[in-house]
Amino acid sequence: MSGVLEFSDLSVVRGGTRILDSITWSVQPDERWVVLGPNGAGKTTLLQLASASIHPSSGTAIVLGERLGKVDVFELRPRIGFASTALGRRIPANETVLDAVMTAAYSVTGRWNEQYDDIDVRRARRVLDEWRLTELEGRLFGTLSDGEQKRVQIARSVMTDPELLLLDEPAASLDLGAREELLQLLGAYASSATSPAMVMVTHHVEEIAPGFTHALLLSDGSIHSEGPIAEVITGEKLSEVFGLELVVATSENGRYSARAR
Repeated sequence: MSGVLEFSDLSVVRGGTRILDSITWSVQPDERWVVLGPNGAGKTTLLQLASASIHPSSGTAIVLGERLGKVDVFELRPRIGFASTALGRRIPANETVLDAVMTAAYSVTGRWNEQYDDIDVRRARRVLDEWRLTELEGRLFGTLSDGEQKRVQIARSVMTDPELLLLDEPAASLDLGAREELLQLLGAYASSATSPAMVMVTHHVEEIAPGFTHALLLSDGSIHSEGPIAEVITGEKLSEVFGLELVVATSENGRYSARAR
């Protein structure tokens, strides 16, 4: 099976600082990955590579079969869904929820003079329904709660039926109810055989939705461990990465929790 991501011995250096070091990692189409690590470990930079937003300083990065540095990234990026707080800030506050999602078809974050077909409207409304946003279709993005905005960002990221979905801390800053609602939806999406390969960055094991299959732990820009999620999200490995003795527990529905011993 050909990987949607194939990173080989790649490094990213910025301003003389090595942010990622000798990363070799692959993601298959039927895999859903979660990436964890301390602040400054290189998680966001890893997603920037996966989204074809930056190029490696050395090594090879192949995204959806195309090698970065030898492909027109403007043709590649529409095949990738990406949801992040930084991208959410670019959505105009006065944009309706429907338009905020539908403009993904043109890879823009504010509706201007683009022409949309009925099929675009139907597709956007179907996605809104899937993410429990139908009743908010006419609301302005800037009036939404944090949880609603996060769901709009994810709905926008799946609008174009991407081959790869990247999520940068989708549950960050949410209250308990909003977080659980989002993880319920995200878990159902991740568990679907028709969903694309997924990579989600998070700081907390409690934010890992059921349906995720693999995990990667980053430490100081390098891979500490990676593989099937049950083999990686352990007290021993998380303790080594975060420098604190941690106890990890799992619940009947596959959710994780961690606390200091």
